Amino acid sequence: MKNLKQRLKNGETLHGCWLNLGSSLTAEIVGLAGFDWVLIDLEHGAGTEKDVLAQLQALESTPAGVIVRVESAESQRIHRVLDMGAEGIMCPKVNSPEEARKVVSGLHYPPHGHRGVAKMVRATQFAQNFDSYYQNSRENLLGVVQIETAEVLNHLDEVANIDGVDVLFIGPADLSMELGIFGQFDHPMFKEAVQNTIAAAQKAGKATGILFFNPEEYHNYHQLGIRLIACGADATFVANGARAMAQKLAEMRGKGDSGF
Repeated sequence: MKNLKQRLKNGETLHGCWLNLGSSLTAEIVGLAGFDWVLIDLEHGAGTEKDVLAQLQALESTPAGVIVRVESAESQRIHRVLDMGAEGIMCPKVNSPEEARKVVSGLHYPPHGHRGVAKMVRATQFAQNFDSYYQNSRENLLGVVQIETAEVLNHLDEVANIDGVDVLFIGPADLSMELGIFGQFDHPMFKEAVQNTIAAAQKAGKATGILFFNPEEYHNYHQLGIRLIACGADATFVANGARAMAQKLAEMRGKGDSGF
């Protein structure tokens, strides 16, 4: 465990990015780059549950903690990636307190949830460390719910006050789409939604998170109080690097070959 939950409780700002290629190699490269955390994306990413294990193994020796975004709050989706060793779960499009409670229930063992007990799994070092894992799981496992629908904006205080919801994570693309202002992150409606989310989280003593792709946006969101910050993705890094190199070589070709 990389202590993401405790570090957020201590008020740290944690920097991360998305992993959406389903590749253990890009996961390891990104994990070694200096991020505090990474998110393996099973909602929109190219990988499947089968690929999560290899990515978790690749990230084990890096400084980055690992959150997995599951496709839904169905308990089987949550249980499987936790058993593989994920440090946290992110669930998309949580609409209501009931859905948020379902996420939390899948995250924790009874009596605090209904996570199934399996000792012979990677998370417990294949039964060698089950007792410690079980006793400390509530303090270690991070529960992240995404604020990206118009409906959940009516329930922010209720969701934030649920024990086990540790982070309200704003999804700008989906939230702006739901509000009918897609991509207009300076629109008053979007700004109000962000501010209300942060206020609800702060009142409940919880953290707020957000994903963006332009690092110039960092200070704006950080000054508002957002502390779980993601910028970019492995696919973006590869694509940007490839385009930059191709463009550079094209420019050199255009200048002609003067030889030595």
